[in-house]
Amino acid sequence: MLTYADALAVLLKEARPLDTERVGLSLAMGRVLAEAVSSPLSLPSFDNAAMDGYAIRQGAGDIPAGTRYTVAGMQAAGDGTIAYPGGEACEIATGARVPDGFDTVVPVERCEREGERVRITQDEKRGQNIRYAGGDIARDAAALPAGRRIDATAIMLLAALGIDSLSVARRPRIAIINTGSELHASGPLPEGGIHDSNGPFLEAMLASWGVEQLTRRRVPDTGDAFHQAVEEARATGTDLIVTTGAVSAGRFDFVPSALAAMGARELFHKVAIRPGKPILAAHFDGGPLVLGLPGNPIAVAVGHRFFVAPVLRAMAALPPERPSRVRLVEGSAVRPGLYHFALGRLEADNEGRQVARPQRNQAAYRIVPFSLANTWLTAESEFGEVVDAWPIDPAGAP
Repeated sequence: MLTYADALAVLLKEARPLDTERVGLSLAMGRVLAEAVSSPLSLPSFDNAAMDGYAIRQGAGDIPAGTRYTVAGMQAAGDGTIAYPGGEACEIATGARVPDGFDTVVPVERCEREGERVRITQDEKRGQNIRYAGGDIARDAAALPAGRRIDATAIMLLAALGIDSLSVARRPRIAIINTGSELHASGPLPEGGIHDSNGPFLEAMLASWGVEQLTRRRVPDTGDAFHQAVEEARATGTDLIVTTGAVSAGRFDFVPSALAAMGARELFHKVAIRPGKPILAAHFDGGPLVLGLPGNPIAVAVGHRFFVAPVLRAMAALPPERPSRVRLVEGSAVRPGLYHFALGRLEADNEGRQVARPQRNQAAYRIVPFSLANTWLTAESEFGEVVDAWPIDPAGAP
């Protein structure tokens, strides 16, 4: 049986980066840059005033208190005036261009206007209160690297640089197939029925990746509905099929044999992990990857977080995610020979340092501890003093 690390390596070897496409800035939120962005201009583009006051042509030395200057004009933000030839000073607004030859801005509250003259009321340093051209970023400098996920801060920078379109990784096309004759939508349940929680969970988590196409079907354990759902996904250019249930070794665990009958090449079946040991991975030549997750809700959550999410990162050409190392408040032994995934909470100890506390009453079928957790914790031999911690939602992980 493969270890988690070996299974993930096999899976990622099959995950190919998606094609790239160009999108407008207004549609770029959440997308992943396919190529680095260089700055087409300096930011700021010109020297400008950091505050309201008076721009001074000092030339050399600091400005002693009591110095008077003749005011040549008023420079507002957006004014096109670039020079006041021979002028000693000009009134200036925050963000306005500092005219050529002027080298200092004195705040208005430290100035006294006397008709066409201004008096400086205290000693001032030459060169102060000016935002210099290129002080934020120089022209042709690296702005954003390839592989950067576009968030609101990146959009602010790109908009300031006047960039209105980007080359990004194509959004993945994903199909979810939930197997189980006992599964039903919300509403009254028949005898022996349960509400389908895995489908809505996967749909919500995968939507946060900004998928281009996300289909979800619920199929019974009998008949050819599963076969039809897989073939429909293949016909629509799906990149990844995620199934839940029917991957273990019982009478109704038909997914492995069904995929094999359709020509899928099995990559692995069963991994030395807990929960989620029966997980299956397969690949259709020239077609989608398939991840078959067990049916228990937390096994599905593990399968998404630690198998599906790394595949989506690889498809977007993102580097592997790295966990944080945190101190565990309560350690515990685990079953040897398995890689364990546990739910926990990150919190501050009495000294304000971040620590992790495992959730109580965890089990593969229990959803409430998952709803209260804010981190995943992983360990191989034991949950000792220090463990790896991972965000619950991988879509926003760096």
